[in-house]
Amino acid sequence: MTQGAGQGPEVERTATLRDFRVPAYVHETGPYAHSTHTDEAAPPLEETYPEGYTPTQRDLPVINRGDTVQVQVDPAALPEQQSTSGAGALFVVGDVHGYLDELVAALQEKGLIDSAGNWCAGTARLWFLGDFTDRGPDGIGVIDLVMRLSAEAAAAGGYCKALMGNHELLLIGAKRFGDTPVNSGAGTATFQAAWLLNGGQKTDMDRLQDHHLQWMSRLDAMEEVDGHLLVHSDTTAYLDYGDSIEAVNDTVREALTRNDADEVWDLFRKFTKRFSFRDEGGPDHVRSLLDTYGGTRIVHGHSPIPYLLGEVGSEDGEDNSGPLVEGPHVYAEGLAIAMDGGVTMAGKLLVQQLPLDI
Repeated sequence: MTQGAGQGPEVERTATLRDFRVPAYVHETGPYAHSTHTDEAAPPLEETYPEGYTPTQRDLPVINRGDTVQVQVDPAALPEQQSTSGAGALFVVGDVHGYLDELVAALQEKGLIDSAGNWCAGTARLWFLGDFTDRGPDGIGVIDLVMRLSAEAAAAGGYCKALMGNHELLLIGAKRFGDTPVNSGAGTATFQAAWLLNGGQKTDMDRLQDHHLQWMSRLDAMEEVDGHLLVHSDTTAYLDYGDSIEAVNDTVREALTRNDADEVWDLFRKFTKRFSFRDEGGPDHVRSLLDTYGGTRIVHGHSPIPYLLGEVGSEDGEDNSGPLVEGPHVYAEGLAIAMDGGVTMAGKLLVQQLPLDI
C-alpha cells in the first residue's frame, strides 16, 4: 500500500483538493456493482500511528468477492431462543458495509429473522457495531433493515440497536458538507473526496434521506452490555471524549448537532484509528478503556480479522478462496473480541452470540 508521508497503515484516504481524482476502483456497472481493487498489498504489521495522525490514505483494500454466496438455512438447526421472560440472548454484528444479502442470510442463520426478513427472536438483544454503508452494493437497504428490526424487536420485548462507525460519520459529512474544505492536519481535504475514495456508492447517496441522517446522527458511540464494552473502532480515541459512556455518547451527539465541518472531521479522523489493541501494549490499551468505561472485555468491529492476523486473500485473481474467517477473533490476552470478518474482502459477515464460550 502506498503510504503518505508519515502516515500509518490502513487509514481512511481523504485526499487533498489539488490531487483529488476518482480512482478506478470507485465505479458502478449497476445498482449492485461491487467495488474492487487489485493494486495494493497488505500493510506492514509493525507500523504504528505517528503523533498528529490524520487519515490521508485510502482504507483497507477491497478484494473481489465474486458471486454472492446464498446461505440456505435449515429451520431445525436454528438455535433455541431464550425464555420470553427477562433479557433474551445477546448478539453482536460486525461491519456490514452494504452487503444486505449476506446480512439477511447471517441473521436468518442465527434465528433472529424469519424467511420474510421479519424479527422472530422474541426478547433477544441485537447490537450492530457500525459501518453500514460504503464499498458494498446496498448501504441504504442495510440501514432501512436495521431501523425496521429496531421497531419489530422492541414490539416483541427485545431490542435491535446500533453504534456509530467511522463510515456513518463519513457519510453524514459527505452529505452535509460535500466539498467544503476541512483542515485535515495534512493539507486541505473534503468529506466528499474522502467518501468517494473509501468506497462511497452513488446509489447510497441518491437514496439517502433526512430520516436516515437523523437516525445515524443519534447513534451511540459505545455501550456496556453484560460485561461487554461495545465499540466500533479498536482505538483508545474514545478517551478523548469523556470519562464515562454517557459523556462520550453525549459529546459525539453534541458535536454532530453543532454541524461544524472541522469538528465532525476530527471525529471521523479519530474513529478511523485502528490496531491499538493488537501489538505490544495492546492489552494495556484495552484495560485503559475497561477501567474507564466498565466491562471485562471489549468487543469491536472496524479492523478486519484477516488484517489483525496478518492474512489477506489473493489480489491477483488466481485464488478466490479469500481469507478464512470462521468466527470472532479473541486477542489482547483474551480482553478483546474482533467482529469484522472482512465481508468486503471475501471474508465473512459475522453475527455472534455473547458471551463466547472460551
